[in-house]
Amino acid sequence: MKLTGMITGIAAACISFSVIAAEYGTAKEAEAMVNKAVKHIKKEGAANAYADFTGKKKGWVDRDLYVVVYDLNGKVLAHGQNEKQVGKELIALQDADGKEFVKERVELAKSKGKFWHDYKFTDPVSKKILPKSMYCEKLDDTAVCAGIYKR
Repeated sequence: MKLTGMITGIAAACISFSVIAAEYGTAKEAEAMVNKAVKHIKKEGAANAYADFTGKKKGWVDRDLYVVVYDLNGKVLAHGQNEKQVGKELIALQDADGKEFVKERVELAKSKGKFWHDYKFTDPVSKKILPKSMYCEKLDDTAVCAGIYKR
């Protein structure tokens, strides 16, 4: 009886973890979203693609995953979670630890082309400030990004 109860408890914990994990995007999914976004920009043109990302057109927001595009001066060109950010110069924006993450991100875009970048940001699912890792690819004079929250 005790063994059966323990097995049932372990199974329930595994199912709970799987359900929680399914609520959040993975690194592989973030990379795929950025790749898809880059292709969409090339096919549809920047203005149309940015409107799709910001307008949350189907396929561009998936749980906590969404596309953000910056120019290489730190101006937001598209934002899948907060359209009020579009058009704002955020080069000096700091995270909860004082890290100028937008400045770092555009510098990485200029030097690396494709990269992961760590900082802290508000999770749209839990509304808590969490460690986040953003995957970005440089496209022309922009950085196209999507990120995951570290739990």
